Amino acid sequence: MPDVNLTQFEADALLAMPKVRENDTIHLFPVGGSGLIVPLMAEDRTENFLLDISRGRIDLQKAKYQNRGRQIVVLARLDLHGAPHRNPDDVEVPCPHLHVYREGYGDKWAVPAPISSFPAPHDLWQSLQDFMAFCHIVEQPHIDRGLLV
Repeated sequence: MPDVNLTQFEADALLAMPKVRENDTIHLFPVGGSGLIVPLMAEDRTENFLLDISRGRIDLQKAKYQNRGRQIVVLARLDLHGAPHRNPDDVEVPCPHLHVYREGYGDKWAVPAPISSFPAPHDLWQSLQDFMAFCHIVEQPHIDRGLLV
């Protein structure tokens, strides 16, 4: 089983690592209530990553974009149009919010999604592009927008 207790240095290094698509598969952007897992790898091929994309079933603007390392460690997650998040210190953070790995807490802490990184949280497609840039996905996977609303 992968080591889930990364140091902050390790997690930061994994998040900052340039990532590329693992293959040339064309993925369809998820429709309401569904999700997609896209395999990625480090540009130098030393690590594997996953990009998770999921959509709300009822609220089609609700989405979650997540970058995982070591198969199960959430390095970053962007939540759009969902419920607020309550941090371990009992502070509530409204949507959109961003989770970034924090040593000892994993993805349990969130901050308001920074406008500088995510200027269009109402636009699911643009937010996905911004999230991939935030996660240093330098060779993006092929994702067909499909019937994205």
